[in-house]
Amino acid sequence: MFQSLTEKLANAFKRFRSKGKLTEADVKEGMREVKLALLEADVNFKVVKEFTKSVTERAVGQEVLESLLPAQQIVKIVNEELIRLMGSESPKINIAPNPPTVVMMVGLQGAGKTTHSGKIAAMYKSKGKRPLLVACDVYRPAAVDQLKIVGESVGVPVFDMGTKISPIEIAKAGIEHAKKQGLDFVIIDTAGRLHIDEKLMAELKTIKETVHPDEILLVVDAMTGQDAVNVAKSFNDLLDITGVVLTKIDGDTRGGAALSVKYITGKPIKFIGTGEKMDALELFHPDRMASRILGMGDVLSLIEKAEAAFDQKNAAELEKKIRQQTFSLEDFLAQMRQLKKMGNLDQILGMLPGAATNKGLKDAKVDEKQMDRTEAIILSMTPDERLHPEVINGSRRKRIALGSGTKVEDVNKLLKQFDQMKKMMKQFSGPGGKRRLAGMKLPPM
Repeated sequence: MFQSLTEKLANAFKRFRSKGKLTEADVKEGMREVKLALLEADVNFKVVKEFTKSVTERAVGQEVLESLLPAQQIVKIVNEELIRLMGSESPKINIAPNPPTVVMMVGLQGAGKTTHSGKIAAMYKSKGKRPLLVACDVYRPAAVDQLKIVGESVGVPVFDMGTKISPIEIAKAGIEHAKKQGLDFVIIDTAGRLHIDEKLMAELKTIKETVHPDEILLVVDAMTGQDAVNVAKSFNDLLDITGVVLTKIDGDTRGGAALSVKYITGKPIKFIGTGEKMDALELFHPDRMASRILGMGDVLSLIEKAEAAFDQKNAAELEKKIRQQTFSLEDFLAQMRQLKKMGNLDQILGMLPGAATNKGLKDAKVDEKQMDRTEAIILSMTPDERLHPEVINGSRRKRIALGSGTKVEDVNKLLKQFDQMKKMMKQFSGPGGKRRLAGMKLPPM
């Protein structure tokens, strides 16, 4: 995410760090590189101009230039200005005082509107809400069927009236249905077009005036850069949106849309789509995003993902097994599955501080297929073999390799790694083991 921009900004900051003391000329020369990095990242020109002006004005002050570590001060200023640019607070959905909360999803075709309607429904379902998806796209072929598939995948009901009824009537009927069924969170999936036109906007404005949504979220594709910003401005001018959902941000190496949308529209980014899976959705935190852009990682989001994947009961049981030296391949498999629940492992790696600028970490790729092979090997073992891998002799290894579609060498490698892990775990069985356990990592797979 934003790898290209992160690298270019890191190179610009090297200019500052290479000098013990900075002059005003040094700052302005370095800021020219920052400006170029932002323009190459497809950030809106007005945004770049305002941003570099604000940073320069603060950076040439006496407090910075006369400090012991002026380069660090400038990075701190850039971080603060990035946060201000993207919105100082982490915006959330406005929950209606009298249910249901109505969220109207708008946007052009292909941005991911239907999928992200489902993602938001799933997120708020996990927060205790009872959501309903309403199918108001009666024009795109199979749009209603797609929403039903999305709804089924996240366990959320879908209200539809086919494709012959007006979207305005469907939206009204959907909200009434939610009230009768005691559902308190309605997401209206509206129609999109390949481009903005009068007919599309007139229909969306009529739906807005009819159902009075608590939120109007515009879904835009982050990878389209300046086009995403132009679309956001057009929709905002005509509909007065309340927020933006940036999709495909995991594939956006530049970051132009994320850095420009708030400044151009005045409306916050509320969610970011970080992958294809239905749980690949995050609340947008400007401070955490600024930290990622500057290569400082995003430890808070990493912790939240870990907390969502690992429950306290399982963690306590794992600790007990490690202390009692009863950790088995069955437990290893369970831990690996929980790790995969955290999401795309390359993205997880990117949340580590310094990962975006460290050459070794930046180029590292997590082989998730290897994890699948490891899982297949363990599943090809009998329950007794998983509990007591020492019984696995040569003939059993051949059987396991055949059953998992792998080679005997792969089975040998896994058993050797597991044996090394067991030896390593012995140090956690004595006094102070709990403290040392916190720093333990699984071996490579």
